[in-house]
Order: sequence, then structure tokens, then C-alpha cells
Amino acid sequence: MTRRVEKRLRIRRTSVVPPGQVRLNPKTIKYLKLDDKVEIVIAGKKRLILKVLSMDDIPENEVWGNEEEMREYGIADYTIATCRAPLKSHEVTKREA
Repeated sequence: MTRRVEKRLRIRRTSVVPPGQVRLNPKTIKYLKLDDKVEIVIAGKKRLILKVLSMDDIPENEVWGNEEEMREYGIADYTIATCRAPLKSHEVTKREA
């Protein structure tokens, strides 16, 4: 059985990113072996599966998400979260808990 690669990354809230999407560095996307979606888990309680897009400007240890959407889910700026490829190909979901 193969293990999923996961990494602890810092969530940043920004208005540049559209709702339902997050931005990651291309090196991070390659390391996590992501296709088009990423699973973000915060403190084992909040779990999001969002569409991922690549952007070179973003630091390797950060995930950029939509400011309003992150606020709606109660995710503060600079929050640490575990990021990994989702197990199943889910539709883009806002919250599963």
C-alpha cells in the first residue's frame, strides 16, 4: 500500500484567488503529486477539498485561498494546515465535518 504524501503549509487569505480555488507553488504541487484538487485539513476538524492552480509567485510553504471563503470557514490568516491529494475524486466541496 502506498502512502499519500502530505505537507504542513501556511494558509494565506487573499482577494486575488477566486472562491473554490487555491493557489500553490508548482514545486509544492509536484511534491504532493496533485492533479487538480487538494485536500486541506485544519486541526483534524475542518476539511476542505478545493481546486488547485499553480502560480510561481507563491512561496513553497504557503497556500493562498480566497479571503471571504476562508473567513466563512473560520480559517484565520497564517493558519497551519495539512495538505495532500484527496483519496477519491470528489466534487469541489466546501466543508466536510
